[in-house]
Amino acid sequence: MLARLIGMRNQWAIILAGGDGTRLQSMTRAITGDNRPKQFVPVIGRSTLLDQTRKRVKLSFDPSRTLIVVTQKHRRFYEPLANEISPTLLLEQPVNKGTAPAILYALLRVAKKSPKAVVALFPSDHFFADDEEFMSHVDTAFDAVRVQPRIVTLLGITPTGPEREYGWIEPQRSVIGSAARSITRVKKFWEKPSATLAASLMEHGCFWNSFVWLGG
Repeated sequence: MLARLIGMRNQWAIILAGGDGTRLQSMTRAITGDNRPKQFVPVIGRSTLLDQTRKRVKLSFDPSRTLIVVTQKHRRFYEPLANEISPTLLLEQPVNKGTAPAILYALLRVAKKSPKAVVALFPSDHFFADDEEFMSHVDTAFDAVRVQPRIVTLLGITPTGPEREYGWIEPQRSVIGSAARSITRVKKFWEKPSATLAASLMEHGCFWNSFVWLGG
C-alpha cells in the first residue's frame, strides 16, 4: 500500500463536509442534543460520519493530499479537526452556497497545488459496511480515469431496495455493462423518484448515485 501511494503523487481526494444537513435535523438532534449537520454526528458507531469518511479515504489517499471543505458557521463542530490537520488542507467556506461552489473552490485549490492532479470527490455523510471493498471500486475507477483523463467517472451502488430519497443512475446498455466492475456511460439521472418509478428503476438494473466522482 505504501509503495502504491508513493507512486501516485498526483492523486488527490476532496471530502465535502460543508452541508447544513437540515433534512435529518430531528434525528441528529436526538443523538447529540443540538442541530449539528449529520457529518459531525456519530450516526452509526462512535465515530462521526466525517471521521469515518476520512478513515475510509485514507485507505487509498495520502492524508497530505486530502482536502476537506467545511463552512465557517459549523466551526464549533469541526474545531477538533481544525486543530488536527494542516490549515492548508481545511477549506473553510464563509457560507454554504451549495455543492457546486464547494467543488469548484476545492478543485481550484488542487489545481494550484498540482495542475496534473487526478481527483476524487467524496461526500462526508455516507456509511459503508465494508470500507476496503468500497475503496477497491474507487481504485478501479482511478485506473479508468488514468486511461481516459478527460472522462468523469461516477460510482453507482447496486440498490438493495426501491429507495425514494436517493438519486438514481440509469446506465446505457452495453455488452460489458453487466460485468463486474464494468464502466458504462450514463443515460439519465433520476432524483428522488416516486415509489413506482424507484421500483421500476431497480427492476431495470439502475443504480443508486453515490456522488463519488473521479476525473483528471
